[in-house]
Amino acid sequence: MKNTRRKFTAKFKAKVAIEAIQEKLTIQQIAAKYEVHPNQISQWKRQFLDNAESVFSSASESNEKSVLEEEQDKLYKKIGRLQVENDFLKKSLGEA
Repeated sequence: MKNTRRKFTAKFKAKVAIEAIQEKLTIQQIAAKYEVHPNQISQWKRQFLDNAESVFSSASESNEKSVLEEEQDKLYKKIGRLQVENDFLKKSLGEA
């Protein structure tokens, strides 16, 4: 008989973590209820709390960063092209 790992959805993990945070039941009771090891519940709870601030960060902040990164990439490409043109012109004038 082959033991396969169980895979839990993010929704399930969040549900269990929220229940652990509420502390209406002990971790042991929650573990028995959902048939999950108590250490796993503690880990999900810690991850949930560590990443809670991302819920309140606006999507525009992350979108703004990607727009800035795109603009930066365009400028780097332009700088590279201009440097190549500059080097070519220096060589053709015999300054190099």
